[in-house]
Amino acid sequence: MSDIDKDAQIVWDYLHMEHSLQKSDAVFVLCSMDTRVAERAADLFNQGLGKYLIISGGAGKLTKDIFDKPEAQVFAEIARNQGVPEDKIIIEDKSTNTGENVRFTYELLKEKNLNPRSLILVQKPYMERRTFATFKKQWPGKQIDILVTSPQIPYSEYFTEKFPKDFVLNIMVGDMQRIKEYPKLGMQIEQEMPTDVWAAYERLVAAGYTSHLI
Repeated sequence: MSDIDKDAQIVWDYLHMEHSLQKSDAVFVLCSMDTRVAERAADLFNQGLGKYLIISGGAGKLTKDIFDKPEAQVFAEIARNQGVPEDKIIIEDKSTNTGENVRFTYELLKEKNLNPRSLILVQKPYMERRTFATFKKQWPGKQIDILVTSPQIPYSEYFTEKFPKDFVLNIMVGDMQRIKEYPKLGMQIEQEMPTDVWAAYERLVAAGYTSHLI
């Protein structure tokens, strides 16, 4: 394993929350260009882990030139193809970032007189921790129980022609920076940052993985 891969593995492992899943009020999938996330969310719904499948995502920076419709519509089609009933799918297709995923979906659920007290969030593997921190800070109203998961793909097998390693590592390094900086802006809860993880992040920055930094 190269030094880059060793450092990336350290960061990748930190960004996973390793939550044990249990039945919740809904499975909430945050959309992106990685449709494997939709497949994972549909699987969890079909296992009976949520009463609804909430799908949130409009056109993000990385998908506006890839999909010909909102991310949530693409993910919903995958869920239907995996047997999720139409009346159990809730679509929010206007959000463009994680904060909007939270706020827009909360308002949509309120309109539907739904008030979930527990959610399983489904996200890309390297965005688990930032998604958790954002929801814990920005979900309005009463405290909500949050679990987070992602497609069960190890670091060594995640990369594809569509998701090349350099592309993913740049985004992952940017997410690490946001975990450190966004709590200062009131956008996320604080997260403990082990010194070895931050050192690995700094080595990746020094190696040139900077295109997704703030």
